[in-house]
Amino acid sequence: MRYVAIGDSFTEGMGDERPDGSPRGWADLVAAGLAAANGGDVQYANFAIRGRLLEPIVTTQLDAALALSPAPTLMTLNGGGNDMMRRSSDLQHLLDLTERAILRCAEAGVRLVVLSGADPSEHLPFGKVLRERAAALTDAVRELTMRHDVLFVNCFGDVELRRAPYWSADRLHLNADGHRRVAGLVLTALGTAGEEHRLPLTPAASRRLLAEARYYRQHVLPWVGRRLRGTSSGDGRAAKYPDWTAAPA
Repeated sequence: MRYVAIGDSFTEGMGDERPDGSPRGWADLVAAGLAAANGGDVQYANFAIRGRLLEPIVTTQLDAALALSPAPTLMTLNGGGNDMMRRSSDLQHLLDLTERAILRCAEAGVRLVVLSGADPSEHLPFGKVLRERAAALTDAVRELTMRHDVLFVNCFGDVELRRAPYWSADRLHLNADGHRRVAGLVLTALGTAGEEHRLPLTPAASRRLLAEARYYRQHVLPWVGRRLRGTSSGDGRAAKYPDWTAAPA
């Protein structure tokens, strides 16, 4: 099995950092789970880069993934979250891009798994608008994958993942527990036995004024600044696994 992942920060693994600061994330955990199920014989590549819009994911990243030698046998695709955070987001354009990726993988004989991103909207200052857009995109992509007989993993619809303990301090990216749960959802959908990762229920943390002010200063204002400057958190970053590497079981 040769597994390649394409996407943005969700697939890169942002929020689940190793001690050296490098991102791990659910795709790395899926590769490890597949390796464990297949006796260690799994090759893995990951082209995801934080901040990427869907178009470069299904063009530049997809081109690179399909150009790997030998060719991949399995691919995961997630994208569109960064598009939906822009006022100019066009649902039909995102669907057209996703369908183009589905058709290209089918032509190449690569099994594709499409994921919806997890739902952070309960914890974000602009959450209501984001949830409405993400829900519409999720429903439309689910119908698209059904029409093309492509496996769809609905992380957006996973109510457990909406709980605050699965999210990083920026409230936009999953933490290690969140990525571990997504990996379980993907492996289960692929028919690989795995343990469901579920955190115990705890009282909701109160949001005090000082903590909220610190959150806006550390996370919201830098994001707004990047939008105003037309820059991305992924500028200058390269894919973490641009070629086949043996996945550790």
